Amino acid sequence: MKFQPDKSSAQTIHGYGPGWIGVDGTKHTQSLIVGSSGLLQAWDCAHFEALTPAHFEYLASLEAELVIFGSGVRNRFPNPAWLQPLMAKRLGLETMDTAAACRTYNILAGEGRNVVAALILETA
Repeated sequence: MKFQPDKSSAQTIHGYGPGWIGVDGTKHTQSLIVGSSGLLQAWDCAHFEALTPAHFEYLASLEAELVIFGSGVRNRFPNPAWLQPLMAKRLGLETMDTAAACRTYNILAGEGRNVVAALILETA
């Protein structure tokens, strides 16, 4: 039996630390939306308290099967009313701290799932 990781064409998060997230060899220093289908863009949310319903409306428009929400340095849950656009489309949302969200995204993307990670990268 051969033990090797499966090759995946999905972009991966190769590292993270205070003030940065690395995606496919590039360090980013702002909040991000990363998708297994190649989506990579800045997310205009510098900290958890800046979230609005519009952030979740946008995530619902991305046509993923699952959204992983990285809430910053600790696990915090968004206002349940803001999740209505996701529920209306029957899209799952999992909330965890950003470090855990990075790891979970990599696992699901590596399995070939259509997943999006919305990652708050809090800066000092």
